[in-house]
Order: sequence, then C-alpha cells, then structure tokens
Amino acid sequence: MSTNGVPDSGTVAGLGEFGLIRAVTENRSQPVATLLGPGDDAAVVAAPDRRVVATTDVLVQGVHFRLDWSTPDQVGRKAVAENFADVAAMGAVPTAVLVGLACPSDTPAKLVTDLTDGMWAEASRAGAGVVGGDMVRADQLVVTITALGDLQGRAPVTRSGARPGDIVAVSGRLGWAAAGLATLGRGFRSPVSVVNAQRAPEPDYTAGPAAARAGATAMIDVSDGLLADLGHIAESSGVGIDVLTDHLEVDRKLVDVGTALGADPLTWVLTGGEDHALVATFPSFTDLPEGWRRIGAVTMPESGVTVDGEQYHGENGWEHWR
Repeated sequence: MSTNGVPDSGTVAGLGEFGLIRAVTENRSQPVATLLGPGDDAAVVAAPDRRVVATTDVLVQGVHFRLDWSTPDQVGRKAVAENFADVAAMGAVPTAVLVGLACPSDTPAKLVTDLTDGMWAEASRAGAGVVGGDMVRADQLVVTITALGDLQGRAPVTRSGARPGDIVAVSGRLGWAAAGLATLGRGFRSPVSVVNAQRAPEPDYTAGPAAARAGATAMIDVSDGLLADLGHIAESSGVGIDVLTDHLEVDRKLVDVGTALGADPLTWVLTGGEDHALVATFPSFTDLPEGWRRIGAVTMPESGVTVDGEQYHGENGWEHWR
C-alpha cells in the first residue's frame, strides 16, 4: 500500500474514475484565491483584478516526456511549471491550475497519484492551487494543463511592445534543459543537476511580475529556444533583436557536458528550450530588477534576430511538425 492509500499494484480501472479523483484531491490544501476547489461541476477562483490570464499546454507521452527518463512526479511538476512560466511571462501571478488527464485503463493508479503529487507540489511552490479538471480513458498518457493568473492591476506584457533602443534581458538559466536532453539521449543519467533541469525545470514565478513593475515593454517564456522565442517578439513588435554572446552565461557544468558529448554549449544556450527562463525588453534607462541581466538590444525595424550582429546559421529552436 502506498502512502496515499492507493495500492501499489492497482490500476486506474481497478480504482475507478471517482476513486481515482478522490485519491488525487482529498486532504489537499488550497490558497486563499481558491473559493471553491475540486468536487463540484466547476471551480471558483477569486479574480480581484477582474481580468484572468489563461494559458494551456498539452503534453503527450513519448513526445514531451518519457517515463524511462523522468519520474511521474517530475512530469507533473514540469507540466505545471511550463504553464505557470507562460502566466509569469505576461507579468501575472499564478493563481490556479486545471488538469486534463487521459490514460489507458491498465495505467498503474500509483503512477497517476505520483503525477498529481508533482502537480500539487509545483502549484504550491507558485502559491497557487489545483482546482479541478477531468480524467478520461485513452490509448496513451496525455496531460493537459490550463493555468490561470492575476495581473494585480497591471497591464499585460505582450510580445508586441519592443521598440528600437530597448535593451534585452533574461531571468533564469539558459541551455541547461537542452544539455539535460542531450545527456539523456546519449543514455547517461548524470550530472544530475543538468539532467534534472530537463526533467523538472524550476522557473522563478516572481520574475515576470517584477519585470512588469519595472516597465518591461515585451516579454516571453523561453520554451522553444532563446533565438526562436526572441524571434516571436521581433516579429510581433516589428523590430530587430541582436543577442550579444559575451553577455550570455555559459556555466562550467554545461562546458563539461559539452566536452563529454562533443557539443557546443553555446548552441544549447542560444537554441535550447524548456528551461522556462523569461526574456524581456526594457527601455534603455531601466534599472533591471534583481535576477535580470542584459543580453542584447532591440535594433532597427524588421531586421530579425541576429547574434553579435550577424545572421545565425542553424536551427533557432524547437518547432512542432518540422
């Protein structure tokens, strides 16, 4: 018997839909923003700003995660983290998450409870709650997350506000998750700090609101790669962006992994996704908030994204169906 009362050898079919729902929702605490949590037809979440930031992501086993690489708890944490990073990228504070889960009937019930344990833990780290969702039968494991956030009276920070002369700054690590993915793909499980960056990233959810308060003109979550995501800002804002490599941090750990795998760690920093750092543009006179560091500048209109003033040769990041 596992610690949450679910038999270690049981399946979701054996436990049943409502038994499984009880197993993942009972005896959970909620933040004050959750006015009505799981158990009714819908949840009720406070929205003192009278606007709600909302985002959703779908994670498919074998595409977005592998259970031979990550524990269910880590998958649950990552699923929530990547959505709350999008909320933070709008300058909002995470408030709630809803979960859609599809899985085969013979899925171990403990896998699902461990998965949701990770979701609850990451939501709690963000000061938010898991307020509801749905569970259905399917041929493979699929997790869908809808995250909500509160702007606290501020205007949302979109991708379209960057202007020539702004500075470009980043908060969080770059390249670690890509290095972790490369390590796992080669059959290695260490260094653990690098591998875990891929398994369960830990975004700073306070960085987005701090950037908004400091006057950020545009912002985005680095999920597909620094250059690719800066490309979204450049396109939406109608500007160019130049990244300065001597301003980028390439940690010694990434250098060591790159040497071992025969890879260039700077490529991971420039094009690797899933660290869920935030990158934003600010007016040139801005005192950057704590944790933010300058990495480039916004340049002439519609000149694309360059690296040290030159066109980057290679893939800029991840894109589905490519």
